[in-house]
Formats: sequence, C-alpha cells, structure tokens
Amino acid sequence: MNNTILTGQLICHSDDEVSAVSAFLPHHIELTLAEPGCISFSVEQSDNPRVWDVSECFQDAPSFELHQARAKASEWGRATAKIKRSYYVSGLDGQVKSSPALGNKVT
Repeated sequence: MNNTILTGQLICHSDDEVSAVSAFLPHHIELTLAEPGCISFSVEQSDNPRVWDVSECFQDAPSFELHQARAKASEWGRATAKIKRSYYVSGLDGQVKSSPALGNKVT
C-alpha cells in the first residue's frame, strides 16, 4: 500500500480564527501523532500569521480516513470547521485529490 500524503494550507480570515487554531492545535497535534498509521503530522504558522502550512503522512488510505473522521468529530474539528482549507492529497485509492473542492472535508 502507498502512503497517503496531505499538503497545503489552513487559511484564517480573522483574528478569531487564528485564536481558535492557536488554542486547539496543540492537542490536535498530540492526538494525531498518537493515531495508528500516522507517520508524520505538522502544522506550522507561515510568514503570514493567518496562514498555516500543513503536512501529513499516513501509512495508508484507511488510517488517513480514520484520522479524518476522528478530527472532524473532535473539539478541533468543531472549532475550526469554518476555516478555509486548501489541500492536495495523494494516495487515496490511487487517486489524487485537491481542494478547495475538498475544502472542510480534509482536516
């Protein structure tokens, strides 16, 4: 099986969105790194304080999909649900998917 890799950005449009990311991100990272199949997970604030660079690698599509479900149902998912996401995902059943159509589906 191929790794599933997500790269892209989380794009905040207000100081409130930046505050939500800052408040909930540390625990989200901790939980994600503990998930089975998580190889790497990084969310770093870019030079633009409202943009966060995201990089994720999971051992396979099922582990990535489980992460997506867990994240969506978490405090992180609820607190950041309306924040714009622009992601590129490879390794989902041999397909490459990109956002913004993926939008808030991928976390």
